[in-house]
Amino acid sequence: MTDSGGIGDSSDAGAGAGALAGLLVADFTRVLAGPYATMLLADLGAEVVKVERPGRGDDTRSWGPPYADGEATYFLGLNRNKRSIALDLRDPGDLEVARALVARADVLIENFRPGTMERLGLGHAQAAELNPGLVYCSITGFGTGKGADLPGYDLVVQAVGGLMSVTGEPEGGPVKTGVALVDVITGLHAVAGLLAGLRYRDRTGQGQRVEVSLLTSLLSALTSQASAYVTSGVVPRALGNRHPSIVPYEVFEAADRPMVIAAGNDRQFRALCAVLERDDLARDPRFATNSGRVAAREPLAAALSQTLARRPADSWCAALTSAGVPCGPINDLAAACDLGASLGLEPIVQLDDPRRGERVPQVANPIRLGATPARYRLAPPGLGEHGVWVREILGR
Repeated sequence: MTDSGGIGDSSDAGAGAGALAGLLVADFTRVLAGPYATMLLADLGAEVVKVERPGRGDDTRSWGPPYADGEATYFLGLNRNKRSIALDLRDPGDLEVARALVARADVLIENFRPGTMERLGLGHAQAAELNPGLVYCSITGFGTGKGADLPGYDLVVQAVGGLMSVTGEPEGGPVKTGVALVDVITGLHAVAGLLAGLRYRDRTGQGQRVEVSLLTSLLSALTSQASAYVTSGVVPRALGNRHPSIVPYEVFEAADRPMVIAAGNDRQFRALCAVLERDDLARDPRFATNSGRVAAREPLAAALSQTLARRPADSWCAALTSAGVPCGPINDLAAACDLGASLGLEPIVQLDDPRRGERVPQVANPIRLGATPARYRLAPPGLGEHGVWVREILGR
């Protein structure tokens, strides 16, 4: 570990400290992929200093509505447990503060357009001279080569990266996901790369550069769809709510609302037929195996739909779940949070926020560690809220 010079919260060094306590992260990211990654690191104990533009800050501070007490909920959901300092990196004095931060950090993460950090004197080679043990992560849209000048927006990558081609109804137009999923996936890959870089540094004392791009993260996350193409030349197409390789695995209309059934093997299909009292389907040789059901998708779906329309979704779900058939109603987000709470998963946490004089609700970190659980220490910061604190620690 490089010497963080006491920047890390010393109270985190003892019992109950986070798994990443003592690590200092210089966060030069904004919008979603980078801030999501640094929030996860902060939840696990790292001290994250978020460098923002004076006057404007992270773009997501103005991405609303919706707002909570005048602040964009988009920003609030990505920036807890961080300290904010406002620095104009074109100003020599502010740039020196940034360089001092880099010299003391364990991790630097940035998502500027390729070449920007180099022009500022904060590129990987320049940062490594200041701090040989630094693990330096760059998040780009399309890499640092021929794609360096392409803007890395989630919607664009969903389009050109193939995700929209497999999302939506077969006879309809392409559809994006309901959240900027490519950014989230890329942020997760960034965290994995950073942890690998830190492990290497623990063994050798040497930092390294970590690079992740939105395009390659998406192609990796397409998993079975991408594998279908690269191993067999099959170009997947949109199937709506159906699965290309598993049947029945889709949305059905119950008497009152839609529900999903995901019968992933022959045993589950037979159990489904038993609950539906459709032994005729279980005995039909066309449906005896999953490959047969894929080939006979349409007649099977029609028969199941006819039966499922006779009872409410909750009634079917209760019976099917008892029989071991994966299923569930299609919830809105409020119902999904209620479900998590009812299962004891504690999906919502409350952060004390002295600046606002109230408690701020947040979606909980999903990683559960037995000895070093996620901690919720700081509410999302005001722009530049911790500038004095950071400068004092750095002697600036």
